[in-house]
Amino acid sequence: MTVLDTRALGRATLARQLLLERADIPVPDAVGHLCGLQAQEPQEPFVGLWSRLRAFDPAVLSDLLTGRSLVRTHLMRRTVHLLTADDVLAWRSRYDAMLRQRVLGTYRREFEGTDLDELAAAGRAVMADGEPRTAAELVRALAERWPTPGRRALGEMLVAALVPVVQLPPRGLWRAKGGVRNALLSSWLGREIDPPAADGSDPVGQALVRRYLAAHGPAASADLRAWCGLAGLPAAVAALREELVTFRDERGRELLDLPDAPRPDPDTPAPVRFLPAFDNAILGYHDRGRIIDDAHRGLSVAGERVVLVDGRVTATWGVDADTVVVTPLRGLSRADRDAVAEQGRELAAFLSEGESHRVRVDST
Repeated sequence: MTVLDTRALGRATLARQLLLERADIPVPDAVGHLCGLQAQEPQEPFVGLWSRLRAFDPAVLSDLLTGRSLVRTHLMRRTVHLLTADDVLAWRSRYDAMLRQRVLGTYRREFEGTDLDELAAAGRAVMADGEPRTAAELVRALAERWPTPGRRALGEMLVAALVPVVQLPPRGLWRAKGGVRNALLSSWLGREIDPPAADGSDPVGQALVRRYLAAHGPAASADLRAWCGLAGLPAAVAALREELVTFRDERGRELLDLPDAPRPDPDTPAPVRFLPAFDNAILGYHDRGRIIDDAHRGLSVAGERVVLVDGRVTATWGVDADTVVVTPLRGLSRADRDAVAEQGRELAAFLSEGESHRVRVDST
């Protein structure tokens, strides 16, 4: 079986993630291809798409959110993601059990003896009037009937698990600020969530495997599980075995992939790319070594924005007074430093809408 080394896996990831060269495709197609973008920090998807798409216009993403073609909702790993309306309607019911278990993992004692189906029905009934509500407002409507769980626990269970909701604009719009107000997913989109397959098969699980590999492969089953948070996909993988190809990584793990998906030459040049916080190019794997060194792995879950140089996390970045500030994690060659500065100036212009081109690359 062919062994793919870390560099080969890294180049494949960059290609699948639209980071090897910027793509000339519409925003909804990019969001769909990427299986959504992690979006608990509302402005981060704009940077993620700017790094991936040619001539990305942030107003287009805002219009897609207000036009209800894209939504913000809890899904993979119980984190907020930006997803296409079609994907979230097709996938949401497959995530119900995982979302409940994730909340119970934190608040199990508080929900002992609680009929979660009854609580879910009550939450949907409150939200059915179409009025946007914060989690606190939804909790106030139900706390008297369910006094045992703490209000925080009750809010998380309702909004992040039991009641399929979307976070409404202006939250998530370009350069806009707004708290989280929720509406029923089905009401906001005017369509019901797809029910599970009546025959007990798992077409959604199989679709998730294919879509994940298209955006993240080659990858191990553990990587797939780390990305989606679902434990019950071995049957879906088994059902697709005959249409997949397999490799090994340098640790001996089996890697699955789509036969015709891009696997570039490991020596393919990789341009500098600025990634937003919690980007799935890193978080979409259990073994993140293809892009980030083990010594820096903690950055990926701490909300640090990172810079890729030659396809690897090499610096962090932030913004101070319209200046993009880059902090290298190791020494940079003159050529790499110049490339980082050039891309940083472009990012500064994007974030400031042309008001600033300032960048500072600090010393190690």
